[in-house]
Amino acid sequence: MEKLSLRLWVRKMTRVVEKEITCIACPMGCKLEIIRDEDKYVIEGYKCKKGLEYGEQELKDPRRIITTTVTVKGGFLPLVPVKTDKPLPKGLIFDLMKVIDGMSIEAPVEMGQILLENFQETGVNIVATRDLPEKILKK
Repeated sequence: MEKLSLRLWVRKMTRVVEKEITCIACPMGCKLEIIRDEDKYVIEGYKCKKGLEYGEQELKDPRRIITTTVTVKGGFLPLVPVKTDKPLPKGLIFDLMKVIDGMSIEAPVEMGQILLENFQETGVNIVATRDLPEKILKK
């Protein structure tokens, strides 16, 4: 009995919490723990399959949906809100923001219009999230 308890104690001591994250795959917002257990990773704290999948994705290849704005020339407003149409690998966020920062488009803009296609061969597009008509000049 003591050998078993000692073995469990040693195993518990080799487990290291690498990362604590909040799952955003469903409204429950589970607190996930990514634990290194000897030579493998274990995800704990999820309450549904989506939580496990989110934890695995976050461990292997974290991705994010990016929302920002792009400058518009001749538009009713100076900026149009945009977002990525798919999650972008986290390591490419700053590269994308540099490109977007240098962008300027002409009005009119339609909601859903692709403003930047297939960023760095990732299949991720930047799309407008609202219509933006041309500025009407008064005479």
